[in-house]
Amino acid sequence: MSLIDGIKLALKGLAANKLRAFLTALGVIIGVASVVTLISIGEGVRSYISNQIQALGSNLIIVTPHKAGGLTAASLGGTVSKLTFEDAQAIESQAPAVKGVAPIIEVGSRIQFDKAKKETLVNGTSPAYPQVRNSPVEAGRFISDQDTKLRKQVVVLGHTTFKRLFKGTKEEAIGKKVKINGREYEVIGVMARKGNTLTINNDDRVFIPITTAEKHYDTSQVGLMFISARSPGQVEKAEEQVKKILLKRHKGEDFMVTEQRAILNAFRGITNTLTAMLGGIASVSLIVGGIGIMNIMLVSVMERIGEIGLRKALGARRRDILLQFLLEAIALSVGGGVIGVFLGIVASYLITQYIPYLTTVIPPWSLVVAFLFAVLVGIFFGYYPARKAALLDPLEALRYE
Repeated sequence: MSLIDGIKLALKGLAANKLRAFLTALGVIIGVASVVTLISIGEGVRSYISNQIQALGSNLIIVTPHKAGGLTAASLGGTVSKLTFEDAQAIESQAPAVKGVAPIIEVGSRIQFDKAKKETLVNGTSPAYPQVRNSPVEAGRFISDQDTKLRKQVVVLGHTTFKRLFKGTKEEAIGKKVKINGREYEVIGVMARKGNTLTINNDDRVFIPITTAEKHYDTSQVGLMFISARSPGQVEKAEEQVKKILLKRHKGEDFMVTEQRAILNAFRGITNTLTAMLGGIASVSLIVGGIGIMNIMLVSVMERIGEIGLRKALGARRRDILLQFLLEAIALSVGGGVIGVFLGIVASYLITQYIPYLTTVIPPWSLVVAFLFAVLVGIFFGYYPARKAALLDPLEALRYE
């Protein structure tokens, strides 16, 4: 019997019991659809987190006034751990691989224009902030070196803060006076909308010169510094230069330097594990579907013993019987795989459409892997019933009732 004849015979056998064939393939359908859907969710989460971290800025290094493990300058016999604006200026002037430094002093404050009020975050920072954070100004201008040097009372509004305080266009807000904690500031610019980074709203904040923040909030402690390297190839070099400069200025390593790429790799490792775990869980249902195929095929063999005996009596070889039943199992898994892939794509699309904040991404490899796994399940679990049918003695089979 040729392969084509075997396929025709297998399809004819399945067509004789359409409902049973569909119910047999249902386990594979659910398994494949689950694999595709869950992998698309895992990939969607990975893509979302990667985009959010990359949105922090390009070639970014983050410095915080802490050391991993809680070790501080105080524990090293020095002063209390802190970073200052002077540290940022030293890095900017002494590190050739560094393109810009944006130190941040962040304080929660009330901002008011006319009768409109809002609680927001005031960020004292340097003129390099828009370049370092890839956060452009949409109207007006950002803080200048002159503003910083003269400690001017000027402010640049984030998108959300502007929308809350002003009714007109962003250009109309330029030159207006707002009050921050009772002090009057001139609006010199409004930032373009940036959106959220993970759970942090980048638009619900305002920016003032860091020297003004030091004066009005009576602090010289910088909460963190965003530092951009000149190019992707110079990130590692910039990190070394930053560490060297800060170690020279501080009495111990009372700071932590984190590279954006390291954060990204850590999150990618977590989400890759999550995707593999979800795919593994879904694969279990696919194996259960394969066991269903084996059980139904065993029942089918028992029901068709007379047919098997007759075929053997007419000259069919063991190989022909094995091929016939094995092709029936493969046809069930292939059909179930195709339907499952289709349903998985539909389910992923519906999740993106109807579940807020959950975007799915279907990698093409997941469709291929899910389908091939379904076919392998059909072959593996279909072989035993097919072999059992092939080994039947023709005389015993013909006498079987």
